[in-house]
Amino acid sequence: MVQKDEVLKALETVIDPDLKKDLVTLGMIQDLVIEGSLVSLRLVLTTPACPFRGALEQEVKQAIRSVPGITEVHLVTDANVPQMSTLFQRSPLPGVRNIIAIASGKGGVGKSASSVNIASALAQTGARVGLLDADIYGPSIPTMMGIHDSVEINMEREIVPIEQHGIKLVSFGFIAKDDIPIIWRGPLASKAVRQFLKQVTWGELDYLVIDMPPGTGDVHLTLFQAVPLSGGVIVTTPQDVACADASRALQMFKTLGVKVLGIIENMAGDVFGQGGGEKMSATYNVPFLGRIPLDSIVRESADAGIPLTLYAPDHAVTKIFHDIAQRLAQEVSKSALSP
Repeated sequence: MVQKDEVLKALETVIDPDLKKDLVTLGMIQDLVIEGSLVSLRLVLTTPACPFRGALEQEVKQAIRSVPGITEVHLVTDANVPQMSTLFQRSPLPGVRNIIAIASGKGGVGKSASSVNIASALAQTGARVGLLDADIYGPSIPTMMGIHDSVEINMEREIVPIEQHGIKLVSFGFIAKDDIPIIWRGPLASKAVRQFLKQVTWGELDYLVIDMPPGTGDVHLTLFQAVPLSGGVIVTTPQDVACADASRALQMFKTLGVKVLGIIENMAGDVFGQGGGEKMSATYNVPFLGRIPLDSIVRESADAGIPLTLYAPDHAVTKIFHDIAQRLAQEVSKSALSP
């Protein structure tokens, strides 16, 4: 009769590539049952976007089959996204496990398109995803997501997110008419941000992606003070002037004690060149999440109101967005589980 300890000892040889610990120590092996020569178990990943899923499944099966007397393995794989300890301790957003701010030093670098497609790519893996458009003065996500409805308020005077393309959405664009500018001073804008954060029925979310306004100002400071962030992502275009502005946004995160999860270089190609984002990543020793080429398909999908990851699922740029979302999810998990 094979003992459970024998199987667990064999599984201790399987190491998570990101967390550098064995799956047993990480608590990723659950519901282990031995029935004669059959072993049944669950492999619980830290994100449904894990790029190592297939490799880990194979290693788990091989490790178990190395135990004498075991000939069959029944493996079920799912995911339980860890929550940042700071959110667990003091989050004003119950049910939200991780909050990711996507920022840029200036406008026009494709930050909102990146936010939409990262959120969509994460949702396509099975993760529960919310998207908050915190760009008060230029909310573009309603257009990019094909939403023309107004936001609803429930009996508790809470905002009910609109669900579209598998994502829960809230935007200042839901309450402002397209042709009327929002002309608010800083304190009023900051108050609105707090309301949009704390008076929304987000429900259970693995990731809340926040599309920040460009630059560094009142809204950014208010958001960082209002909720503990899992981390921030910087979007830049390759040229030096854009990277200089993006560096200020990166320093803002660091000054306010927010971990920088990575840098995305957008619109790379003949017009703007390439490599600026990767160079910036090396300079500040933060992860480089990926390079998105300048391609009209991104504009076409935004004008159609459908994330590119759904609009053109087989396109090369779609694959890049999926890779970026996977790397981002990895960085979030590593941060959440680090001592």
